[in-house]
Amino acid sequence: MASTIQVRVDDDLKKKSDALFKDLGTDTTTAIRMFLTRALAVNGFPFEIKKANPYEALTEQEILEKLKKSREHAAQGMYKEAAEVSRGLSAMKEASRIAAENGISEMTLDEINKEISAVRR
Repeated sequence: MASTIQVRVDDDLKKKSDALFKDLGTDTTTAIRMFLTRALAVNGFPFEIKKANPYEALTEQEILEKLKKSREHAAQGMYKEAAEVSRGLSAMKEASRIAAENGISEMTLDEINKEISAVRR
């Protein structure tokens, strides 16, 4: 017995996927069947899923240069005390909580900056 799976996708996604799979010598239905079969074979997604890494990998030389610059800044008094940083983090957490309560936690950085600019005028 065979089961049917219905999936709603954007028209453009469907059109591009159909064209891609046709170019690869198959069709979208077969590609989906292949995906499901492979997922069972590997007991998970058949590809890696991860969030983008917000940190860039640094070479040893880059790390040493940043350390040198950090020490220079510290010698010039360009640093913040831990208590000051902690107060800033607490303020950010409270702002995030308030934003979530008011339904505005999904604003982009550009939207936030526009709001700030509007208030400053």
